[in-house]
Amino acid sequence: MEALWREGDLVAKTTLFILVLMSIGTWYIIFSKVFQQSKIKRHGTEAERNFWEADTLNSAKESLDPSSTYRYIAEKGIHSTKHHDGTLLERIDFNTWVTISIQRAIEKVQSHLGNGLAFLATVGSTAPFVGLFGTVWGIYHALTAIGISGQASIDKVAGPVGEALIMTAIGLAVAVPAVLGYNWLTRRNKAVMDNVRSFGSDLHAVLLSGDLNSNHPNRNSK
Repeated sequence: MEALWREGDLVAKTTLFILVLMSIGTWYIIFSKVFQQSKIKRHGTEAERNFWEADTLNSAKESLDPSSTYRYIAEKGIHSTKHHDGTLLERIDFNTWVTISIQRAIEKVQSHLGNGLAFLATVGSTAPFVGLFGTVWGIYHALTAIGISGQASIDKVAGPVGEALIMTAIGLAVAVPAVLGYNWLTRRNKAVMDNVRSFGSDLHAVLLSGDLNSNHPNRNSK
């Protein structure tokens, strides 16, 4: 690896640098997404424990962490009930307007969760080819140097060619975690969003009850 960097030309070094950046980006996204998903799951547990036990929607909203995804959805839902009358929005059925508002909030959460997954998919599909390009270029560079020196013995060929083949291995080492991480995070996102949508459905039912300050039966955000 050290010899590859030391003896490689600009193209080889650039290829290796790209693979390193891909690897760093992959692991950063994996760890940051796991943290984000865990945070939303924790907020879901908080909502299940506190939100539906409150007497009113406003107190229920205040019982959640200010950074909570569930509080964000609750705020958007409550806001939609207070900004429907006396505007052009009156032309939209109240039920439809509340549904749209909650759905938009949920879609924004889903979009935020999905950020970075496209990068993992791109790395998973392109890193092996980037590594293969580095190998082909390294072999070409090595054979050119051997041709100039006029020494084609196996000991002269094996070293440079072997170093060039390392680029393919590096490409695979970058791609495999990206593919596995993409599939794993996608499954975790689905589980998180199932809970978020369940909360949104329950909130929608409460908002349509028409009495936003009265007690209501305990619910489960699943």
